[in-house]
Amino acid sequence: MLHNPKLDKPATKWWHAATGYQIYPRSFCDSNGDGVGDIPGIISKLDHLKDLGIGFIWLSPVYASPMADNGYDISDYRAIAPEFGTLDDFDRLVAEAKARGIGIVMDLVVNHSSSAHAWFQAARASREVAEHDYYVWRDPARDGGPPSDLKACFGGSAWTFVPEVGQYYLGYFSPEQPDLNWRNPALRREIYNMMNWWFDRGIAGFRMDVISLIGKDVDAGVFEEGPYLHEYLQEMHRETLAGRDIVTVGESWSVSRDTALLFCGRDRAELDMVFQFNHIVEGWDPLHGKWKPKPFDLVRFKRVLDAWQATLADDGWNSLFLSNHDLPRQVSKYADDGTYRVQSAKMLATVVHLMKGTPFIYQGEEIGMTNAAFTRIDQFRDVETLGNYADAIAQGITPDEFIAGANANGRDNARTPMQWSGGGQAGFTDGTPWIEVNPNHSEINVKADRADPDGVFAHYRRLVELRREHPVIVHGRYVPFAEDDPAVFAYAREMDGTKLAVIANFTGAEVEFEVPEAQSGRGTCLLANYAARDSLDGTLSLAPYEAVAVLMAGS
Repeated sequence: MLHNPKLDKPATKWWHAATGYQIYPRSFCDSNGDGVGDIPGIISKLDHLKDLGIGFIWLSPVYASPMADNGYDISDYRAIAPEFGTLDDFDRLVAEAKARGIGIVMDLVVNHSSSAHAWFQAARASREVAEHDYYVWRDPARDGGPPSDLKACFGGSAWTFVPEVGQYYLGYFSPEQPDLNWRNPALRREIYNMMNWWFDRGIAGFRMDVISLIGKDVDAGVFEEGPYLHEYLQEMHRETLAGRDIVTVGESWSVSRDTALLFCGRDRAELDMVFQFNHIVEGWDPLHGKWKPKPFDLVRFKRVLDAWQATLADDGWNSLFLSNHDLPRQVSKYADDGTYRVQSAKMLATVVHLMKGTPFIYQGEEIGMTNAAFTRIDQFRDVETLGNYADAIAQGITPDEFIAGANANGRDNARTPMQWSGGGQAGFTDGTPWIEVNPNHSEINVKADRADPDGVFAHYRRLVELRREHPVIVHGRYVPFAEDDPAVFAYAREMDGTKLAVIANFTGAEVEFEVPEAQSGRGTCLLANYAARDSLDGTLSLAPYEAVAVLMAGS
C-alpha cells in the first residue's frame, strides 16, 4: 500500500489517544453476595480503572436476558438484568465514570435477540402480527424437515420448528437466539430508536456484536458480510451515530484486509473501528478450529499484525487486542504463565499498546491473570463449549483432547472471576461464584500486584500514560523489521523526525538479536521489563520475554 503523508496529521478523535477496558459484568465484582458480578460492583471499582488511566469502558451486555449465552441473548433492550442491577444503577455508573473521565461503551447485540423477547413471543404465536416479520422464518422442506442443513454455531441445527405457525426460524448461534430480520425497515427503526434512547442516557458509544452478520442473504447462503450489510450500517450511521462525539467498534470474524475499509474508512460513514480476528484464528486447526489449537508460530503471527497495520496505515483505524471475553488469557496463549508470567504479561502489553490503533485491555489482563485449568466438562459454563462437546467427540476428538483445547482456547478462561485479592473467592464475592475462581488467585490478584511498584499493573499504567504523552505512539507510521525472525517481534513508529523502536523476545530463552543498522541508535528508554536500555546498537542479548521501547531522534 502506498503511503500518503497527508494523512499522517494527528486526528482529532478523543479515542485515538485513549485506552479501552472491557468489563464482563458477571465476573467483575459482586456487590450483594449472590455470586454474580453486578453494576454496583463495577461502580465500587471505578477508582481502580481511573488509576489505570483508561478512557472508556466497553461493558459487555447488562440488558435483561435469560442468560442462555450470558447476556448475548437479550429479552428487553431497554431494561437491565435484575442480577446486574437496575436502570438507576446504570445511570449512576455512567455519571460516576464520567466524573472520573471515563466513558461507557455498551455492547450492541442486534444480529439476534433472545427467544424470550416480547417480539419473538408474538412472532411465534401468529404469522399475522407485525413482529412475525422481525425474525427470519422459512417454510419446511418438502419432507417437513428444516429448510437447509445449516448448523448453529453453538451446536445442532440452525433451524427450529414452531408448530403454531408451521415454520422454522433461524437461530444462527442457538435456538435461544433467533436472528432478527434486518430486511424489515420496521425492525431497523426499532433498533435505531433503542440506540438513540441509550445515547440520551449519556453513553459514549457501542461495540457491535457480530455486526457483519446483519446483512445476510439467507437463501443464498451468504451470512458474513452479506449484500445488505453496508447499506444498513450507513443507514444506522445517519439515524443514530452522525454528529455525536462517540466511538463505535464492529466485531467481525470474517472481515479481511480487503474489506476492512468498507467498515471504517473515513469517508464511509459507518464505523470507527473493527475488531478483526485474523491474528487469533491463525492459531486454530483447519478442521477442528480452536478446540485443537496449533503450535504458536511467531512469524505468521507477525505477518498478520504487520499486514493489518499496513492496511489501515492511512485510512481507518486499528483496534489493538489479544484478549476479550471470547478468547483465552493472552499470557497463557502467547507466552509463559508460569516462571516468566510477569515478564510475559509486560512484554505482550508493550508489543500491543505501542502499535498504531486503540488498545483494549480485558479485565484481569492488567495483573497478568491466566487461563483456568479445568479437568472435567461439568466445570465449564460456556454454551459454546458445552454445545460443541458432543459434536467434537463425534468427529474423533477424545474427551481429554477437547478439554485440553477448551482450556487452551475456550471462552471460560476469560470468564473466571476477577482476582481482587488472595482471600476467599478472590475478593470477587462473599457468596458462591457462578463459575469457579482460578486457584492461583492467592498469588495473582489486584491487591498484591498493585503493592509492587514494578508489578504488571504499573507497567500497564505507564503504557496508557505514554500513549497520551507521545504523539508518535498515536499517529506515527508503523515500520516492521526482522519480520522473519522466529523469536523476536520488532517494529518502529516514526513521525516528524522522532522514532520509537520496540523489540520483544517471544521466547523463554535468552536470544541474540542483531539490530538492523536502519533501526540502530541511542535515545531514551520509555519502557522495559528488565533493566532499561538506552542504546539499540549491534547485537542485543535479550532475556526471556524481554521487551524494550526506546525513543530516539529519527534519521
